Amino acid sequence: MYERILFATDGSAHAETVAEHAIDIASTRTADLHVISIVDDRAFLVLDDERVKAVRNDLRVKAREAADAAASRAAAHDVPVETVIDTGNPAECIVDYAAEYDADLIIMGTSGDAYERNVVGSVSERVVRTAPVPVLTVGPDA
Repeated sequence: MYERILFATDGSAHAETVAEHAIDIASTRTADLHVISIVDDRAFLVLDDERVKAVRNDLRVKAREAADAAASRAAAHDVPVETVIDTGNPAECIVDYAAEYDADLIIMGTSGDAYERNVVGSVSERVVRTAPVPVLTVGPDA
C-alpha cells in the first residue's frame, strides 16, 4: 500500500520525533522515503534584495541540514531515501511534490505557535485539506 512516503521536515526538535514515525513506517513497509524541506519565502516581501539573498541562503542551508539529518537517520535503518529542498509556500510545495512523485502517504508534524496558526495558518492543516493522498500528522506530544 505504501511504496513512496513523503516526510516533510522543518528541522525542528519535533520534526526529529516525526522522522522516527516516518522511518518506522517506511522500514516496516519496505517503502522509499522522500524527505522534503521547504524554504518559506512568503516573508521575503518586506526585505530588500540583498537581505533576501542572505536570508534565503541561510534558510536553504538550514533546510539542507534538516533534510540531510533525516536522510542519515533513514539510511541507518536501511530505508531508501531521497531528499529535496524547495522554495515557496510550504503547503503547496509539499502537495505538489507528493502529486508529482506519486507519493502514497505524507507524514508531517503539527507544530507552530499560536501566531502561526491564527495569522499565517497551519501548514499541516492546508496539506491535509489539499493533499491527493493520506496525510499522517504527528502532534508535539506523540
